[in-house]
Amino acid sequence: MIEVTALASSSKGNCYRITDGETPLLLECGIRYKDIQKGFGFKMSEVAGCLVTHEHKDHCAAIKDVLKAGIDTFASYGTWDALRLDGHHRAHPVKSLQPFTIGTWTIMPFDVQHDVSEPYGFLLANKAGDKLLFATDTYYIRYKFQNLTHIMVECNYSMDILDQNILDGRVPQVMRKRLIRSHFSLDNVKDFLRANDLSKVQEIWLLHLSDSNSDAERFKREVMELTGKVVYVP
Repeated sequence: MIEVTALASSSKGNCYRITDGETPLLLECGIRYKDIQKGFGFKMSEVAGCLVTHEHKDHCAAIKDVLKAGIDTFASYGTWDALRLDGHHRAHPVKSLQPFTIGTWTIMPFDVQHDVSEPYGFLLANKAGDKLLFATDTYYIRYKFQNLTHIMVECNYSMDILDQNILDGRVPQVMRKRLIRSHFSLDNVKDFLRANDLSKVQEIWLLHLSDSNSDAERFKREVMELTGKVVYVP
């Protein structure tokens, strides 16, 4: 049984607590460490590890505090190099498609598409047979996954909302190109879900919605209609 708690999910900061009842993990640390502590009930000694997808501050703002707290943290070689923390004894570089273990979890990093050094998504499997997919800040996922039970995926914007905001002068035109080449749109999320085996999926989490180019209720409704699954938008 996987339990997901979203501590933050936006361009201001991203941070999630997941546990299978045995091994609590921190996914991203893009908020103040004090707020992470609060989200874990101040039981940080129970946190078995932290996974970081890339070096943008809204995903790793508290990384030095996390390392200082003695929490083993896992990210790509490129991410550690960009953060200039690759020599820290708690900073563990991992390679795409090479699994590693933290407690009861087996974790498979995989490459995604974002405008940073070496961004990753993560596939997490526990001993009970649950499988959680975590993917954020990417405009495309080239892999397909079997037997997923939980999906946590970015759904940053909708093209029609973005284009209307550009026409109305609320969003600069230059932002359009960056979003299309670095973040997951509602349409791309739907295509990704259609391409994958959802037969065992229990819940879908739509993450990292844009402050101005999204519509949480619409995104939730459309993904529920497409998949027939429980959908959360933190």
